[in-house]
Amino acid sequence: MKARLHWIRDEEHPMSLDCRLWGKAAGLGKSACGAHRTHPLICHLLDAAAVAEVVWDELLTVHQRSMVVGALQVPDEEARALVAFWAGLHDIGKISVPFQMHHNGPKDADGKLLAQELGSEQGYGYPDGATQDRQSHEAAAHWWLAGIFKEIGYPSSKRRPQSQLSHAVAQILGGHGGRFHPVVRDKDSRCPVARHPGLGSGSWERQRRIHFDEVRRVTAAMSVPQGRMTPGAAVVLTGLVTLSDWLASIEGEIRSRLREEGWAGTPEDLDSYWPIARAEASRVVHQADLLGTGFVRPVPVRSADGTSLGASLAGQLPDLVAEYGPGLVVVTASPSQDRTEAALRAAAVLGHAAHARGLFYALPTGSAADSHMAQVHAFAEQALTGPWRSLLLHSASRLKPAEAAQQWAHANALGEISAEPGEEWALTADSWLNSHHRALLAALGTGTVDELLQAVMPVKFNVMRLFAFSGKVVVVDEAHARGAWGQKLMLRFLEWAAALRIPVVLAAMSADKSVDAMLAAYRRGAGGGEEPLVQPRRLPAWSFVDAQSGGGHLPRQPAESVRGSTLGIEVADGAPYDEIRAVLATLVAAGRGRAVVYRPTPAEAVRTSRQLEVDLCGLDVTLVHEQMRNMDRWQRLAACRSAFASEGTVSGPSVLVTTPMLEHVRGLQFDLVISGTAPLAELLARAAQSAGDQPRLVVLRADDKSEVDDAALVRRTEILLGAGRTVSLPEELPLLLDEVYADGLVDRLEEMAARELKRLDNRRTVRESQATGTAGWLAVPGPGELDGDLSLLSRDQPGMEPELLSAVLGEEMVHVVCVYPGRLLEDGVCAQRLALDDKKRPRPGQLVPYLIPVPQRLVDGVTDDANGVWRGMAALKGVLRLNLDREDGTWVRTSARHRFRVDESGLMIDQLS
Repeated sequence: MKARLHWIRDEEHPMSLDCRLWGKAAGLGKSACGAHRTHPLICHLLDAAAVAEVVWDELLTVHQRSMVVGALQVPDEEARALVAFWAGLHDIGKISVPFQMHHNGPKDADGKLLAQELGSEQGYGYPDGATQDRQSHEAAAHWWLAGIFKEIGYPSSKRRPQSQLSHAVAQILGGHGGRFHPVVRDKDSRCPVARHPGLGSGSWERQRRIHFDEVRRVTAAMSVPQGRMTPGAAVVLTGLVTLSDWLASIEGEIRSRLREEGWAGTPEDLDSYWPIARAEASRVVHQADLLGTGFVRPVPVRSADGTSLGASLAGQLPDLVAEYGPGLVVVTASPSQDRTEAALRAAAVLGHAAHARGLFYALPTGSAADSHMAQVHAFAEQALTGPWRSLLLHSASRLKPAEAAQQWAHANALGEISAEPGEEWALTADSWLNSHHRALLAALGTGTVDELLQAVMPVKFNVMRLFAFSGKVVVVDEAHARGAWGQKLMLRFLEWAAALRIPVVLAAMSADKSVDAMLAAYRRGAGGGEEPLVQPRRLPAWSFVDAQSGGGHLPRQPAESVRGSTLGIEVADGAPYDEIRAVLATLVAAGRGRAVVYRPTPAEAVRTSRQLEVDLCGLDVTLVHEQMRNMDRWQRLAACRSAFASEGTVSGPSVLVTTPMLEHVRGLQFDLVISGTAPLAELLARAAQSAGDQPRLVVLRADDKSEVDDAALVRRTEILLGAGRTVSLPEELPLLLDEVYADGLVDRLEEMAARELKRLDNRRTVRESQATGTAGWLAVPGPGELDGDLSLLSRDQPGMEPELLSAVLGEEMVHVVCVYPGRLLEDGVCAQRLALDDKKRPRPGQLVPYLIPVPQRLVDGVTDDANGVWRGMAALKGVLRLNLDREDGTWVRTSARHRFRVDESGLMIDQLS
């Protein structure tokens, strides 16, 4: 501190704060004289500080605040002032030559940079290379603040700066742009301008110090914390600072508080501005649809059958949570709406105990997420208090999650299927939350597990994902349905979830080693012991791990199966379509019955449905597959939930023809399930949709195998099932799943067949080993492995290409929107025009109902710049504009490799020789 005061006293004319240094300009319009309006940097810093106070007071949960207070070792009120101070410093790196002098910066009426007048003043001079300094303003903040925090007494270390608070806070503030920057060594923090001349010396340095002092004075953050940053506190602080910046940067709000010309930024001016910033901050945060959501106290459930899964959880989990605090609940049972209900009931208990402010429900696929929204909303109506906002979060809804939710609501309201949930829960199209990076902050989200996995991958704003989840309960349905990649990343997510004390509910079909590994990962993140905790193998079952100690707990009275059934599995050897037609002909002859047919691809599903309509008169055929437009797929799924529910509206013989996209969808019940060959777990997930005491599954042995299915597991399943078998459910389900992996399965085979299976097994082992190893290398470190260096959460290693990140999350997808000379196709006719801006680009939300997810490999041949005019919009980079032409009455597009055809059945893609 003495050194800093020394240079101030040495000045003949001490500088005052220079409010010409701008912080925001884009979208603020122009003055009467034609110059760009700017928002002084000091005002933006105070705006962010004011928002941080509101976020601390009203948005953070009790536990989120306690993590920060515990790390800083200061009272709550001092912690509040410090986080406001730090949030106010996030953009101090904008006091630098490259930022202020950027060629795209604000200009006067003649096109001259407003900041050029600074460069003409002696104190603001800079060397020639300063404007070419490639350091971002976020990194500049990190470099400069590491030294200044050390100066004012924050704990520091010369040898390991990342281990102390001075560097930790600087690194957090430098990471508000979505990525943390590498550790700044002590010698660099003492004189950062030596390495980065763009920071500027002279008046540049003095203005940084003056802005620093004024933000500190106004926020009254004079205390000097002596604590040590923890991973949990770092996540909360990063989220708070980033969120404060986002909210303080809303252009329409900034325009309402622009200072008049001649505003000087004196201490008195700042003292007058601070109450304005605080009042606006409170209003902005309250308008952002973030506040007011909580969990009601769960009502004790009285059940005549106290040993059912739901009753066992409801009767015993509240006592465990009351004694040990929130944690992880693992539920293993056959897929069903009852299991979903039990998982949600557990979430309600955990959410109330944790004072959580919402819930995220994660499923393996977007179609499964779509199908669960109704049940999740019914839960929210009973379990959540205050206003709550819901978004649909998966790749097909990514552009505008709220508009996707609205479209889903419209689709589900058709045919008077359900008035709940109505549009009262859906955000308006222009809501602040209706955006890619901000959507996870919504109180209620229904989406895919990818949203969780990206929190532990080195993608931009991954820590904001952890922050969003740290205030919620997370439910993961079919937790082990993502293969080796996903399982490894799920373990890392669960470590972080435990460290952040995130309540989690995992639901799985059956307990196995992967489920045990998830229990161990959560225990590890919570600091629990190394002794193994095994999920009970009998079904149904549940267990609990508390996040406070990592201790494992089993129910005093295990759940008992209320009602068993016998699954009959038949294996048909004939031509797939002939077998399908023969089985369905029995329904037609009987005049009743409901069936579902799983085909390996959308093209096969379309072909099968069309043949059945011709061959089996009297059979009601419904088609649903993933290569339909969003709105068409949602409408058909809504109709299916009405027709094929337990008390559905279909009276005559009917069949749903679909693809594996539907295997995790709940609420559909059939007398019969027909499927091609697939790994046993997938077949059993589809078989769970067969209702009654004697569910029936027909497996088509000669059907084409899916390209994404593992050949070894498919072959093992074929051997295990043989010509068919019966399975007592749920007792034999875990035994059957264990049997398909058993080494002894090979012993049943003749020598040639055994050798072939061993070859396939070896290939599977190698692939899984490679996937697990790569996922482990790709995943961010666990909370116990950071050693104070947050940049490890953003590391960019050689070979870590975007394609690799996509591969981890499953087959890389793009979203196609079919465009017909200036229009979108609706109901078979050119009915709706695209509303284009002056650059001939559509409003992204307008496209949500028309998006069609397609594997990237199928559109690689479209190379004629079909979406070139859209590339300037970040939201549309993953959208392929497929311009179609009319040929012989059909809308088509031909590329070098594929021919695209569109009709009422969806998008069909034919491979060209």
